[in-house]
Amino acid sequence: MADLVFDCIGARVDRYAAVPSFQLDLRISETSGEKVDAIALRSQIRIEPFRRPYTDAEAERLHDLFGERIRWADTLKPLQFTTLSTMVPGFTGSIEVPLPVPFTYDLQIASTRYFSSLDDGEIPLLLLFSGTIFGSADGRLRVQQVPWSKETTFRLPVSQWREAVDAHFPDTSWITMSRHTLDKLGRFKSRHALPTWDATVLALLARAGPEES
Repeated sequence: MADLVFDCIGARVDRYAAVPSFQLDLRISETSGEKVDAIALRSQIRIEPFRRPYTDAEAERLHDLFGERIRWADTLKPLQFTTLSTMVPGFTGSIEVPLPVPFTYDLQIASTRYFSSLDDGEIPLLLLFSGTIFGSADGRLRVQQVPWSKETTFRLPVSQWREAVDAHFPDTSWITMSRHTLDKLGRFKSRHALPTWDATVLALLARAGPEES
């Protein structure tokens, strides 16, 4: 039976992807000496926020996710980031394969709110693996499952996440709202001859008072 060991050995920003993306470099080692014909690999990526420190400014921005810092021992739970599927070609010994990781920049998504709240440092990721290993023995196809216990960790630099976002949305953030709210905001923008949505929101903040603006 094939016995696999997974390691994440690096990350790179994919500046030419259609959406914000980075690429994780996986090293897969087969330790029993068997040849692997292919792997239909499924990778679940989670964020482990309790594995890094936070500044006061970061903690304030993370309040809507985790509450007051005094409660973080109970609330700083793992966040689901994404699940990916990829085909790994045949190999003997070990192989390095790229794992493309596209992601959304929608601030309604918890992982995006978490990433965007960080100033610098690293994002602690946990990669959990499953899937199917294809091999052969005595001229017969052999199939086995990747054990659910297979996992590895990686610390993604915040700067790489930000670089991937800036490649598509430089100095920009996205929020969603109901059509009704957008219609009212559009009428306010038109009525006051404001040139951009940014200027419209700033005008409303100025009306709200100095604390909000």
